[in-house]
Amino acid sequence: MHVMKHFSPDDSTPRDLGFAMPAEWEPHAATWMSWPADDDLWFGHLEGVRGEFAGLVSTIARFEPVHLLVRDDESEADARGRLEGVNVKFHRVPLDDVWMRDNGPIFVKRTGAGGRGDVALVNWRFNAWGGKFHWQNDDRVPEYVASTMNAGHWDMNIVLEGGGLEVNGAGVGLTTRSCFLTDTRNPGLTEEGYTYLLSDMLGVRKLLWLDGGLENDHTDGHIDTITRFTDERTIVTSVEPDVNDPNHAVMSRNLANLREMTDAGGQPFRIVELPLPAEYLEGAEGRLPPTYANFYIGNGFVVVPQYGDPNDARALEVLRPLFPGREVIGLPSRQIIEGGGSFHCVTQQQPAGTVWKGE
Repeated sequence: MHVMKHFSPDDSTPRDLGFAMPAEWEPHAATWMSWPADDDLWFGHLEGVRGEFAGLVSTIARFEPVHLLVRDDESEADARGRLEGVNVKFHRVPLDDVWMRDNGPIFVKRTGAGGRGDVALVNWRFNAWGGKFHWQNDDRVPEYVASTMNAGHWDMNIVLEGGGLEVNGAGVGLTTRSCFLTDTRNPGLTEEGYTYLLSDMLGVRKLLWLDGGLENDHTDGHIDTITRFTDERTIVTSVEPDVNDPNHAVMSRNLANLREMTDAGGQPFRIVELPLPAEYLEGAEGRLPPTYANFYIGNGFVVVPQYGDPNDARALEVLRPLFPGREVIGLPSRQIIEGGGSFHCVTQQQPAGTVWKGE
């Protein structure tokens, strides 16, 4: 395993030094995002996508600062024009696309006695979900973030996307075989290998596997499009009642498997069913994978994608009771989903805490 740990004098893993990936609902210092720029990647929908992005960034920035990566003069001018007066810091960075959940860093944190805790990051390789698109610029984003923050970090020569892993902050991780075990990511890396890797690097003591995700999801079935933790003991998972829908069998099997799974202490989880959008959405390359599970949790809020679908309101009704003390906000994502993802896919949280320099 090739590990370079900048600013750190030894070969300790994050776990060795007391770091672990915190749950998304833990306090944030900021949210990192990128601004959409390529009309071809959005199949001619860029203007509408940017409108929805502006709504998303503005909403998040009401609750916490947003770091926004922009790739060129046009992107920066467009973003500044739409986000005037919004709590955003702009960064000029070469970019291929906007899926910060997957190409950005994964932050880790250790909580000292009485302190807010140290924050560092892990820089995984990104190859656009197995080489499906250009990725070379996006793969460099974690190094930029680490440099900007002057943060200690581990550089891993292993492909891993943040959207492929859910954690509950109490030692449990959730993922899908359809994504992690593809031969276009890390050939030869087994379930057991991932278990050791995620234990060392992210503090995941128990890794749970579901079989697959949504039909025609170009990420090969990311967990964050179907099944999410809402607290340490609660999992919300997507269901499709139509037995003729290709998503029905996979979602039903996931639901049954989740009901048999236990947390790090051997206790069963509370499982809550979340509808998928009722209407079939067709994009430029076939069926789109709209989902309400791709929400993003921040300081005092949750933003939930909405599609102009009959199930939009129902999804909000299911999610609101799961996030007491947070404002659960539905925002339009009908244009963004044309690119294959939604709000969780385009965000990456930086936990609150003191930036660890690697001493």
